[in-house]
Amino acid sequence: MQTDQTTAVHDVIGLGERAHGDSPHAEARTDHALRLVAQGARSIVFESDRVAAFAVDDYVQGRTDDLDTALSDGFTHGFGAFAVNRRLVSRLRAFNEDRGPGDRVAFHGMDAPLEFTAASPRAYLEHVRDYLGLALDIAALTDDDETWSAMEAVTDPAASPGDTPAARRLRVIADDLHAALYTAAPERIAATSVAEWHRARVNAATAAGLLRYHRQAAQPLPEVERWSRLSGVRDALMAANLLDVRALEADRGPTVVLAHDIHLQTTESRMEMAGMNLTWAGTGAIIAALLGPKYLFVADED
Repeated sequence: MQTDQTTAVHDVIGLGERAHGDSPHAEARTDHALRLVAQGARSIVFESDRVAAFAVDDYVQGRTDDLDTALSDGFTHGFGAFAVNRRLVSRLRAFNEDRGPGDRVAFHGMDAPLEFTAASPRAYLEHVRDYLGLALDIAALTDDDETWSAMEAVTDPAASPGDTPAARRLRVIADDLHAALYTAAPERIAATSVAEWHRARVNAATAAGLLRYHRQAAQPLPEVERWSRLSGVRDALMAANLLDVRALEADRGPTVVLAHDIHLQTTESRMEMAGMNLTWAGTGAIIAALLGPKYLFVADED
């Protein structure tokens, strides 16, 4: 594949992998991503929590200086421990050093803070509340964070807080806060910045996504259907995040996505787990349906 032709034709380029971790393929994939950046791509999207990824972007933009903190705070799912990701982040910062703000490569996450466990929505809702300067007792409705983040909250519908009266109230609050961000946008952007407003908006979207995932986890369905639907909700959240990032980055060259093949492939996603055969529409299938030939998926061929 010729990199310059790829960036000229495709808006979103998904570089997949069969397994996470340090490997010759992971190094080659990183090199490919960096070549795409050299040819004009100005945004990297990683299979990691979108809110957490702000810490990586702060580092690659030069707003912070501690690489270890950027890796530990900015990656979820343990990805910050991989040497290949340390090299990627270091190279992106070096690339940006002598460039103006509009020509720097940005780092984004596309995942939510969930997989086999899912975080509490409290911190994300409180971020939006505080940004808007509102008085809402979010903690009183979320109870203990461990109630949400425990493994049982996802694996056992009876133990899930996702469809309780408090959770239903939190979904209304999340929707109201999202609307309030837009009604208050002129005043808040003038007082802070467009970037800070967008961070608040991403926190609001993350809270809503978590509440949606927790609600799905609370449904007493047959296990194959339940886990397939949870996988589908997660990938739908990733697809929505990726499309939002693309909308923000559309005028700055192509977007390169680094994630597992199962998320980026354009065909139906399938996975065997605990003797179950799960199927769902993955992020790549959703993006391909919406963007058509503007999306390119490059699979791990090792």
